Amino acid sequence: MKGLEKWIRDSTGSESTGFLNGGLFLESNSFSFVSLHNTKSNKGSSVSCSLRPRVGFLCVTLSVKDKGFDGEEEDLLEKQGGALNTTKHLWAGAVAAMVSRTFVAPLERLKLEYMVRGEQKHLVELIQSIAASQGIKGFWKGNFVNILRTAPFKAINFYAYEKYRSQLLKLTGNQETTNYERFIAGAAAGITATVLCIPMDTIRTKMVAPGGEALGGVIDAFRHMIETEGFFSLYKGLLPSIISMAPSGAVFYGVYDILKSTYLHSPNGRKRLQHMKEAGDGLNALEQMELGTLRTLMYGAIAGCCAEAATYPFEVVRRQLQMQVRATKMSAAATFIKIVDQGGIPALYAGLTPSLLQVLPSAAISYFVYELMKIVLKVEPE
Repeated sequence: MKGLEKWIRDSTGSESTGFLNGGLFLESNSFSFVSLHNTKSNKGSSVSCSLRPRVGFLCVTLSVKDKGFDGEEEDLLEKQGGALNTTKHLWAGAVAAMVSRTFVAPLERLKLEYMVRGEQKHLVELIQSIAASQGIKGFWKGNFVNILRTAPFKAINFYAYEKYRSQLLKLTGNQETTNYERFIAGAAAGITATVLCIPMDTIRTKMVAPGGEALGGVIDAFRHMIETEGFFSLYKGLLPSIISMAPSGAVFYGVYDILKSTYLHSPNGRKRLQHMKEAGDGLNALEQMELGTLRTLMYGAIAGCCAEAATYPFEVVRRQLQMQVRATKMSAAATFIKIVDQGGIPALYAGLTPSLLQVLPSAAISYFVYELMKIVLKVEPE
């Protein structure tokens, strides 16, 4: 290499040489000097060729730029982290639904007896009747199907609310979500979950209705509805469901979030947040809950009660629509009028008492388990 560099200096009449990284050099009296340089950098690689007849100069440059892998790896890791966080968020909502629904399944069964079968017995008489005819298991009849319905429903509902609220916050540029944005996000979340999950709700309603025992399990009931009424029979009552779930979601999530925000901005709330910040990792999962155990349960119960009372008539109409067969199918408006004609306005609130008894603990437990699971699973804010 040193001999080659000496030859170049002698040929060019210069003590300095540009041959640092290797190349090809030719010398002649007619067209002087050709050099081929290959250089590399962290942003890519390039090849240059120059032709100089002592004074003249010709340069051809070929560049091949390689995209760095660091950016791609960061994007991939970010996507994987986002997908993992979404999965954990959905699981938090699903577990909350499983626990709360199983706990209040007997009350859910009583509510359906009043709404679907038109039961006229007093609550105590109805409890005795179910226990005598079906035993204790009768109070959990349809609970597995209910979990199959409510687990994905609540998972989507909770996640969608957080996502919609986050997006609205970005669009408006506010530092904190307004009450109006909370209600909008809750309504949108309710509609999203309803559209995706109503088929399971329809199947469950069919199974607990009179004659539903003959349909067998979930798969058999699904097959029966497809064969006898067509695929879109699974979406019977979709419109009243959306009309019901939009305000229900708005009230359920909006009221809870308003109560939570009000407390956290109060002196006691700020003091609790400061204490949690100072304690750091020394707190267990229950102690890390911003509202605490009792207040989370209480706010969840209030939110659930408000949502149920505000939208219960829509729920009654929806259940009746799901019970109809093709031969006697009626519109939502006609079904509403029929219910009022047969039982008056009180018929729209049939089963409200057991429904509230079911919703209060269900909503309380649902929010409590959801908030707890977010801490346990280390779910990041959306």
